Amino acid sequence: MTALKAHEVARFLARPDLSEGIFLAYGPDAGLVRETAQRLVRQLSGDDPESASVVSLEGADVDADPSILAVEAKTMSLFGGKRIVRVRGASKSLVMTLTELRDDPGGAAIILEAGNLAPKDALRALVEAAKLGRALPCYPDSDETLQALIRETFNQNGIRVDADVVTTLREILGNDREITRRELEKLSLYAANSKTLTREDVLLLCADNGMLVIDAILDATGSGHAEKLEMALNRALSSAVDPQRLLAMCTIHFANLRRWRTEVDTGKSPRMVLDNLRPKPHFSRASALEQQLRLWSDSALATASERIYQATADSRRRPALAEAGLRRTLLAICMMAAAH
Repeated sequence: MTALKAHEVARFLARPDLSEGIFLAYGPDAGLVRETAQRLVRQLSGDDPESASVVSLEGADVDADPSILAVEAKTMSLFGGKRIVRVRGASKSLVMTLTELRDDPGGAAIILEAGNLAPKDALRALVEAAKLGRALPCYPDSDETLQALIRETFNQNGIRVDADVVTTLREILGNDREITRRELEKLSLYAANSKTLTREDVLLLCADNGMLVIDAILDATGSGHAEKLEMALNRALSSAVDPQRLLAMCTIHFANLRRWRTEVDTGKSPRMVLDNLRPKPHFSRASALEQQLRLWSDSALATASERIYQATADSRRRPALAEAGLRRTLLAICMMAAAH
């Protein structure tokens, strides 16, 4: 029985110990499943990939005609190269056909792509038990594997990155390997000539810019930075961000501050409160949020929340004055923070 662990898959892909048989890439990370299958195709194609015969099938098509998999696996390549059959969306309905090929694949490599399979799943059990079978689990990236992938990608492209680039990307990217690859390729292309990459580049290209400018408005208001508030508001409004959306985000922000402030008033430090939040705020906002929790008392936050509520009500009654009301209200609250 050969059941690879998730951390063993990369080593296996670099040097597969089989050239024929049944290979099953499975797991909850669909992007990583596809990437694993693609890497296997490249590795098993050998030194002459152009002569390899690669056939791609959909699981639904094989379900409709199970014999097609055996036929494709046993058909000789016209050019004498490697015969590779790739099946997307594989399921346990293939077990009967694969049982016939398990011990004698005829030199072919059958690469299956599947979702998250339980240990007792019939397809996974068949491949793991086969002498000529390898099951390759594909689970979402951990902090360590994602950071290693980021560094490896930039090193391969000869791109020098600032010290905080990897950390920033880890906070922005999720756990889907396909999305991660796409974002890293975009950054590598951007830095192809300069061979350098900064945190500002990452935020510009990968972050939700609309959300970034809103965060800038919230933090400038809550921290008492009038000039930063003016600049952020101008950016948002010139980009057609709805004033009522901004007021709604301010309502949420000050409600959160008030809730967190309640914990601070019980004796916890602002940093402790923020560290215990789930999900955590973006790390780039940590110091600004900590400062706001120190500046504002519960009663002052109640007053600020009331002002925002009133501005929201006024904007609904008179939409044409929504922008003016937004600016006036946030500047007033900003001045409250600056006075502390």
